[in-house]
Amino acid sequence: MAKKLSPFTIALTYVGTVVGAGFASGQEVLQFFSAFGGWGLLGTALATGLFIFFGLAIMELGHKVQAKSHLPVIQAAGGRWAGTTMDLIITFFLFGALVTMAAGSGAIFTEQFRLPALAGGLLLLGLTLATVLLGISRVIDSISLVAPVLLASVLGLSLITILAQPQGLAANLAWIDPAKTAVPYWPLAALLYTSYNLILSVAVLAPLGALSGAVALRRGAVWGGLGLGAGVLAIAAAILTVAPQVAGLEVPMIAVAGLISPYIRSFYSVVLFAEVYTTAVASLYGFTSRLTEPDSRAYRWLAVLASAAAFILARFGFSTIVGTLYPAAGFAGLLLMGALAFGYLRTLFVRAALPAPAAKLEGEPGAGSGNAGGKEEPSSGPQAPDE
Repeated sequence: MAKKLSPFTIALTYVGTVVGAGFASGQEVLQFFSAFGGWGLLGTALATGLFIFFGLAIMELGHKVQAKSHLPVIQAAGGRWAGTTMDLIITFFLFGALVTMAAGSGAIFTEQFRLPALAGGLLLLGLTLATVLLGISRVIDSISLVAPVLLASVLGLSLITILAQPQGLAANLAWIDPAKTAVPYWPLAALLYTSYNLILSVAVLAPLGALSGAVALRRGAVWGGLGLGAGVLAIAAAILTVAPQVAGLEVPMIAVAGLISPYIRSFYSVVLFAEVYTTAVASLYGFTSRLTEPDSRAYRWLAVLASAAAFILARFGFSTIVGTLYPAAGFAGLLLMGALAFGYLRTLFVRAALPAPAAKLEGEPGAGSGNAGGKEEPSSGPQAPDE
């Protein structure tokens, strides 16, 4: 991509990579925030701050090492051994997220359109596969173009719900349903929520860092984190407002929309499908680009095989997968968050030796095809600061 990305595009891409797995259906927000009542709303503020900091850390590290996948970033942050461990975790959960999105699409088709869940999964995976086969440029384009509509729809629907029943929100602030919570404590829930979303988004955010300057990345990370926080807070409050009616459903936000109007319900179902699509695209691209060289024959074959496997595994059901996979990904992602925080702060306060941008790191597709002699060119002088 010849043209550097703007802060706005970066922010929208950040939002788009998270929105499908992060809050689009409402099931995720219900388990990690709304089920804690008023404390869950406080948890959204904690998650917002974490999204800003770690989004910035991933993209700035990606910029420094000119990453083409998440591997150079996590090895720069955590070193060879910790980086390898995190790489395995991230790669596994990227595929798991693809399965979850296929299951979510099936739930949308079942609850809204009264169509077989298999049809929803098949349509989603077909569109996702077609996008990923076109490469990183189309991945970023598709995510950043869809994200504004998604975020505006979420905010609008939530605002209408809250304004229509303000007494419902006030009455349910004390409502807590331990059976619906993913983990026992709301601060831990906010931490794990951010953690699993970072595992899913690092695959796109890391190479995104190589496509723009440092100033644009900082602004994009802040705007993207604030956008995510606003979306999570809005949905958490909307679900809490009508909790007794929607808490037991697979896709609570479709039910929230249906309480306003059947037309709004249909519209939001289409929007939700688009939200799930953006995260599915990010997950499949991250998984295949890590294990193979992008645009190679192996890349295309792996994308096809991963999509087929996700279609089969999606039959376990959406809420079951969310309740099992996401908390596990969150706990595993704590290692990633610790390494990113250490690696990023080290670059701010210490002159750390990060890998040279042109070098292939061990374990990355195509490693070993660069400088045959293994010798580094001497530095010609101090580096100019990033623009």
